[in-house]
Amino acid sequence: MSYATALLATHANLLGTLDNLITKAESHAKGEALLQARLAEDMFPLSTQIRFTVTQVIVALDRLGNLGIASLDESEITTFAEAHKRIAAAREMVANTDPSTWPAANDLVEFTLPNGMAFAMQAHEYCRDWATAQLYFHLMAVYTILRMEGLSIGKIDYVGYMLKYMKQPAT
Repeated sequence: MSYATALLATHANLLGTLDNLITKAESHAKGEALLQARLAEDMFPLSTQIRFTVTQVIVALDRLGNLGIASLDESEITTFAEAHKRIAAAREMVANTDPSTWPAANDLVEFTLPNGMAFAMQAHEYCRDWATAQLYFHLMAVYTILRMEGLSIGKIDYVGYMLKYMKQPAT
């Protein structure tokens, strides 16, 4: 399996997880005020963590697939419906991405963060060491905020995509 195919599958799975978590969050007693919950005062709220999770997928697709995305939607998510809409758009991008157009695994990927930090690494390293780690970080922040706020979710909600691999018990 190519690094591109692996990353696309990971992104598809984790966007599904995010969508499922948002669906469950809609039943929370706080309603959409929950979007302002945060783990600590110096951390971003749930709404931003959702946006960052989606953005990590889009940025990786843009950098590796040369999509030429001029700008990202950096506006804050204010409703669960808006969160679902952004997740659906990212899922569609993942589904419509052709991994054969991505650079070779050893080709260089260079990028600069808004704070000025610059990185250069091979494409497969970018996927393994940056894109995947960033996606998991922000998704785990979403999960943790929801748990801290008392939402009844567990590991199966985080890795629900694993159910497609579950074997029936032997009789």
